[in-house]
Amino acid sequence: MSMTTPPGWYPDPGGAPSTERWWDGTAWTGHTRAPGGRRRRRGPLVAVAAGVVLAAATAAGVVVLGDDDPGTRPAARQSGAPLPSTPEGSDSATAVPEPSEDPTVLTDQLNGITLPIPDGWERPAGGLGGGVAMSVADTYECPGDAGMRCHAGTVTTRSAGGTDAASAEALAKEDISLAADAAYEEDSVGNNFYGGIESHKELRSEPAVVAGRTGYLVRWQVTTGVGPGGYVQSLVFPSTIGTESLVIVRFAFDAGPAGPPVGGMDKITKGIRPLGDVSGGVGSSIGP
Repeated sequence: MSMTTPPGWYPDPGGAPSTERWWDGTAWTGHTRAPGGRRRRRGPLVAVAAGVVLAAATAAGVVVLGDDDPGTRPAARQSGAPLPSTPEGSDSATAVPEPSEDPTVLTDQLNGITLPIPDGWERPAGGLGGGVAMSVADTYECPGDAGMRCHAGTVTTRSAGGTDAASAEALAKEDISLAADAAYEEDSVGNNFYGGIESHKELRSEPAVVAGRTGYLVRWQVTTGVGPGGYVQSLVFPSTIGTESLVIVRFAFDAGPAGPPVGGMDKITKGIRPLGDVSGGVGSSIGP
């Protein structure tokens, strides 16, 4: 039997003592603030039959990844630190990337792939929303919510479990709206970091060869209520290992001068390799 702590502001388990981080009821998001003189509450606890363990940080996001539900914040906007114990409802199998000594490579052991980490990007300490992720290292004040910090770009990988989609094409077309909502819409507790999505335009919808597997990608440009808007992409392809179940890679890049060039999505896609293949694709320079 277990219970989880409700959403709220709590002391940041991976940050400075003077910082609070938002807990969305399932995982830590990337949004922080100064306590503002309020009495600080103790961090979220997860009560387990064997006792109570402190939940440190896990990533969730300002791009939906745990259950393909836009209730968590998008991957493009978040950071965190790893949990010693995974809170109820998160995906422990994909929550934290395998350790890697190479700062230019993001490794997804579960799906058997690696991705190049561009210059100026980093691996968030706890992944993002149950996935393996990287984000632009620098943050800025979110345009729709003063005091919050956002990232100008993120890329997140995850397994495509729990879907009825029969092909990579069908899943990419199904996932793109979820990816867009997760990156630029309101979350489950009403945080609205970009004023919501006002419109979108499809830029690409086509097959893509990734790590020697034929997949499919869909890319949208979205216009938001505040801020420059951005670009989102859902890339789906068969895993290089096991049953070759489908893998989703979500991209979210801000538009405008602060965001990474949209062509960086193609560079990262071309640099995806099967685990163990280190040929090319590493250390590309596509930073903001």
